[in-house]
Amino acid sequence: MKSYKNKYENSKITVTFIPQKCIHAEKCAKGLSEVFRSSVIPWINLEAASTTKIISQIRKCPSGALNFCHKKLNLSA
Repeated sequence: MKSYKNKYENSKITVTFIPQKCIHAEKCAKGLSEVFRSSVIPWINLEAASTTKIISQIRKCPSGALNFCHKKLNLSA
């Protein structure tokens, strides 16, 4: 898993976090604590759950601080 400041990637999605938008409702950590960890850096671990579960939890973010985009498949191989 690659990680950059507030950008986390796995083979299927890229997740971004905008801390300035976060209202600290803790919905991410309470809903999927194995991925959104408050006491470990990097705090987002995309390998800890399925992509479907991660996307579902990101969609519950009340502030929009968490976002995702699907990675394009390389079909030329």
